[in-house]
Amino acid sequence: MRRAINDREDCEYLFEYTMSFGGFIKKRGLRIKMRNYDPYKKTILFFASLVNIVLMSLVFMYVWFHYYAATMFVATFYRKGHYAMIGLYALILFFFSTMYGSMKIGQYRRLEVMLSQYLSLFLSNMVMYFVICLLAFGIVNPMYMIAAMAVEMTLSTIWNFVIIHFYNRIFQPWKILLIYGERPAADLVYKVEARRDKYAIYDAVNIDEGIDKIAEKMKDFQAVIIGDISAEKRNDMLKYCYAHKMRAYVIPKLSDIILMGADRIHVFDTPFLLSKGYTLSFDQRLFKRALDLIIAIPMTVIASPFMLITAIAIKLYDGGPVFYKQVRCTKYEREFEIYKFRSMIVNAESDGVAKLAKENDDRITPIGKFIRATRIDELPQLFNIIKGDMSFVGPRPERPEIMKQYCEEMPEFPFRTRVKAGLTGYAQVYGKYNTTPYDKLKLDLFYIENYSLWTDIKLILMTVKTVLKKDATEGVSDNQVTAEKADDAAQEPVEKIVKEIVKNNQ
Repeated sequence: MRRAINDREDCEYLFEYTMSFGGFIKKRGLRIKMRNYDPYKKTILFFASLVNIVLMSLVFMYVWFHYYAATMFVATFYRKGHYAMIGLYALILFFFSTMYGSMKIGQYRRLEVMLSQYLSLFLSNMVMYFVICLLAFGIVNPMYMIAAMAVEMTLSTIWNFVIIHFYNRIFQPWKILLIYGERPAADLVYKVEARRDKYAIYDAVNIDEGIDKIAEKMKDFQAVIIGDISAEKRNDMLKYCYAHKMRAYVIPKLSDIILMGADRIHVFDTPFLLSKGYTLSFDQRLFKRALDLIIAIPMTVIASPFMLITAIAIKLYDGGPVFYKQVRCTKYEREFEIYKFRSMIVNAESDGVAKLAKENDDRITPIGKFIRATRIDELPQLFNIIKGDMSFVGPRPERPEIMKQYCEEMPEFPFRTRVKAGLTGYAQVYGKYNTTPYDKLKLDLFYIENYSLWTDIKLILMTVKTVLKKDATEGVSDNQVTAEKADDAAQEPVEKIVKEIVKNNQ
């Protein structure tokens, strides 16, 4: 007898395919009640990633046994030693795969998953090559490792395409209802629409229509997005969703992010959350400064040839100055001069008005486009880090004029200056250049409230992937010049936007 399945836990779709033991059987035109596999999603993805790592380890094992094992300095590399090398490779690959999100199928776009996988394989093989050289007491032929990496990337591409194909068949995008308030939500709709393979907003409703009407509407949806609405109404809505086992995606407020970093106090029988009100402790600041110098000084030496070539190219192009100095704000809004390679024409702000770079900005030179896309223009900031004006990881340093504009709209914006400004950071890695100021504030505050030395190391490693992503350097749109009010003024009615999107996707 078939198990009775709760309607709230099951998804009803019009599928072209339905699961069977032997594969997928075509079922055109039939309305089928499918079991909800979402509780098993993480387990399925874990084993899929595990198979991928095993395949890559088998390729390394072949290269190790046939080419590198005999080059070891010791006379005999015993069986356990071989297993240790293969296991070490698997662990390193697992570490980088977790770091760069190559296992986050469904969460990241297909190309981003593949980029993460390639980057993980490259770094894993590079680390293992140095390990092999150390064990061999000399430089070994790298061509076998390069060939192995090429085979691994090919196998990984095939495996990931297969997994992503079946993942998209099994886990259909959530049918979502957007609940919004006074704050414009059109920008949020467009962001979600960019990932329609995972999330699909089919309708929107204003929180002022009342919880009873919203609850009636929610029956036709699998999840809701609770936008930036008042705390009291949001709490009522969230409790309702929790009570009725409805999945809810919640846009956090600044107070929520502050509480994320709070300490849990269990001295009394009433639980406390302690928000200390300060940022980094003395030992955290000490270790953070040490990490800055340990990384910045060697990087300056390694990057010096690239900086020299860039300086020559900029000078030859138009004869203007190589470096661009600009006043920025760091910890507690203290002003300092930041160093960057000049990527725009001379006197780009001749009118004296501070402007962020826009999409297809005609002020950017051809050389500037390249060094901005590759982040080479940021390299001189290593000198700022060594001087102590900046940290390697922290909020992006803003100009005083732009800070003033943001503070007019968001009095909380100075919260992000409780730590030194950074060359890279949480908002730079997980956001983009054109991410709205309010969202950048949330990302930076999340970093500050959840700081750890490991977070800094992770963000530094993640920056490599960010540099390779084109959308990370997109300029601001015409409606998002400096302050958030310009963006808000251009918003359209949310219901109209959602209806147009649904109509276009039918």
